[in-house]
Amino acid sequence: MKLLSYADAGGLPRVGALLADGTQVADLALAAQRAGDPQPATYAAMQALIEGGDAAVERASRLLESARADEATVPLAGLKLLSPVPRPLSLRDCVGFLPHLVNSARNSVFGPAMRRIDIAYERLTGQSLVRRMAPTAWERPVYYLINVCTVVGHDADVTIPPYTREMDYELEWAACIGKAGRDIPAARAREHIFGYTIFNDFTARDVQFEEAKGRLGFQKGKSFDGGNVLGPCLVTSDEIPDPYDLDMRASVNGVEWSRGNTRQRDWTFEEMIAFMSRSETLQPGEFIASGTLPGGCGLELGRRLHAGDVAELSVEKIGTLRNRLVSGGTYEALPLRQASTT
Repeated sequence: MKLLSYADAGGLPRVGALLADGTQVADLALAAQRAGDPQPATYAAMQALIEGGDAAVERASRLLESARADEATVPLAGLKLLSPVPRPLSLRDCVGFLPHLVNSARNSVFGPAMRRIDIAYERLTGQSLVRRMAPTAWERPVYYLINVCTVVGHDADVTIPPYTREMDYELEWAACIGKAGRDIPAARAREHIFGYTIFNDFTARDVQFEEAKGRLGFQKGKSFDGGNVLGPCLVTSDEIPDPYDLDMRASVNGVEWSRGNTRQRDWTFEEMIAFMSRSETLQPGEFIASGTLPGGCGLELGRRLHAGDVAELSVEKIGTLRNRLVSGGTYEALPLRQASTT
C-alpha cells in the first residue's frame, strides 16, 4: 500500500491509502468506522498504524478494497499532504553512498590542483584520498540525528534561511522501522522495516562547511523549518520486494539534474539497522535515511538552488516528492561572537 498523511479542513492529520487509480485516497479512519473495524483507533494516526504491525496493515488492505463502495474516499487532488508520519519519533541520516562523500570533499575541501591529484590517485590505486582522510565512513555506517520538528511533506514551500547563500537539495530515500528491536542481526533486519519513502535533506552548504570545523555535527546548516522533507507517501515493504534496484532521479524546474539507482549503495538499510540497534532499541516510527545518491546534490554538480526553484525527487515504486523554494529575505549572516584577544 501507499499510505499518506494529509490535513483535514481543520488542519488535523488523517491517515489515507492511495487507491489503484492514483486519483482517490481511502480515508482509513472513516472506512474503519463504516466497516465496523474492531480497532478503529489504529487508523487515527500513522504512528498508530505502524505500531499495529502486520495485522493492522492486513486490515488496512481490506479497508482499502471496501472504501470506494462505502464512500470513504477523497480526491487526491487538493489534499494538503504531510510527512507520512507528521512528527517521526526520530530521523537518522547516513552516508550510505560513499562516492557522495568523495565528490563532496573534492568540491568543498579540495582546491582545483588537489582535486586533480585525488582523481589521478583514485585511478591509480582504486581509492580516493578522502578514504584515507575519513576512514570511519568506510568502516561503519556513520550518521547524524535530525531535528524532527523541522520535517514537512510533499508540496510544502521551503523557506531559504536568510543566513545562507548556498541552498542545496539532496536526493535520498528512507526506511521506516515497523518492529521494535535491539541488537538486530543484519540477516533479520528486513523484518523490522515497515516501509519506504523519499527524503530531501535541504542544506545550507556555506553554513554546513563552517559547522563541520566544530566536529560536533551539523546545526543550522541542516536544521531550519522545512529543511527536512519526507513523502509523498510511505510504501509498505511488501510492495518493494527488492529495495536495491530502484531508479532515483532529481529535477529542478523540470530539468533533470541527478539520476542513479539504489543498487549503487555501499551500506544497506539492513546493515544500518544492525549497527544502530547495538545496545539501543529501535522503535516503530523511526526513520533511517540512505544518504545522498552520487551526483544527487548541487554541491557535486557545481550548482545551487534559488528562490522560486521547484525541486522534485523521484524514486521508482514510491513516487515524486516536490517542494518549492521561497525567499527568506535579505541575506543576514548568523551572529557570531568574536574570539577574545586577551
